[in-house]
Amino acid sequence: MLTSFDAIYTRITSLPKKHLVVAWGVDAHSIGAAAAGVKKGLVEATLVGDRELIEKICAEENIEPSIFNVIPVAEELPALAKSVELVNAGEGDILMKGLCSTDKYMRAILNKEKGLLPPKAVLSHITLIAHEHYHKLLLVSDIAVIPVPDLHQKTVMVNYLVSAARRLGIECPKVAIVAATEQMLPTMPACVEGAILAKMADRGQIKDCILDGPLSLDVAISKEATCIKMVKSEVAGDADCLLFPNLEAANTFYKTITQLSPKAHIAAVVAGAKAPCVLSSRGDTAETKLNSIALAALMSAKVKS
Repeated sequence: MLTSFDAIYTRITSLPKKHLVVAWGVDAHSIGAAAAGVKKGLVEATLVGDRELIEKICAEENIEPSIFNVIPVAEELPALAKSVELVNAGEGDILMKGLCSTDKYMRAILNKEKGLLPPKAVLSHITLIAHEHYHKLLLVSDIAVIPVPDLHQKTVMVNYLVSAARRLGIECPKVAIVAATEQMLPTMPACVEGAILAKMADRGQIKDCILDGPLSLDVAISKEATCIKMVKSEVAGDADCLLFPNLEAANTFYKTITQLSPKAHIAAVVAGAKAPCVLSSRGDTAETKLNSIALAALMSAKVKS
């Protein structure tokens, strides 16, 4: 089992090297993260964007531009389209968002004719967190893509979380379906769907995990809260994965972690496309973007850890 981002880096360097394509990669954080990924032996990298801007940033950051394959595209939207084209053509294994807004990046991925979304696929978002006050890595969904997932989408999202956890070497991950309470209150949709998902897992309709819900957040990740509330669950207090009821709840959790826990280490990847897509905020650090590259490389390897 991989227990830290350093362990993930070590694992990736033992696998065949993947190729990263940075869409509109013209900012210091994205270029710095791509350079670090190349230097650590995690990936090879192509930057798609304005060559003058790329060379300017490389000079300012003391990065040798020759470590990249640079494809000059002078404007943002054509650069996004070209980046997606490269991945579709097999010239890239991972797509990464550079200095562009999330909506433009997602539109390029979701383009019906030239995008990266397979027919009838569900696109979702996975965040990996290493937090000083939690005893293991924690996978979270969905902070960025699906505003209010329905039951079918939640089933798919659980499968993405389980797949990512298994890449980390967690053979049978524990999945918590998060709601405001661990009680099954029929007036709260998150509780009802949490109970349905738990029953689906009991009957083998959701496989390769131990799943329970609804669980309040404190019960999902705190043994103490589990004991105080007298909740009997294999998942409670020891979750590997958290599925939130909607984007607002998940995004608030994510931003609370990033703003109030400076020692937390984060990675963020979109799952469900033809290739893993790194989707970190434009305000995220180079470290977070490097961690996201590492997680995407691990997910694209398609092997068990």
